[in-house]
Amino acid sequence: MMTLAAERSWLLDRGLLKLVHQCRRLILAEFGIKVHLTDEHLKSQLAAYAKKSRSPQLSNVWEELREKLQNNGETQEPQTTVPRKMYRGQPVESNEPGHAGIHDERGQEDSASGRTRTITYRGQTIEVPV
Repeated sequence: MMTLAAERSWLLDRGLLKLVHQCRRLILAEFGIKVHLTDEHLKSQLAAYAKKSRSPQLSNVWEELREKLQNNGETQEPQTTVPRKMYRGQPVESNEPGHAGIHDERGQEDSASGRTRTITYRGQTIEVPV
């Protein structure tokens, strides 16, 4: 059983909330009834008034809201793939975690080991001492 907070989490989306407010205003103008965001069956009330309405604007706003609710239900599933790193809009292939240089306790880079690592910096591949 879903909790009340989980059922209402869709109201936290700014785009969806804007559509809900438009529906509420149109319902108030046409029917003279205030639909509150705290009502238990908000979705079903909006759908019922949109069905009864003579206004095509209310039915269009309700259809848009219903489609976005269905799309949000599909996109809120947990992602199983690891997100790719992006740099300036381009995907970056990264095999090694971490940052460009390894620093000692004083904050200075350790170059005494003589090893280098290849990294991509601003789109160019460079060798960095490790």
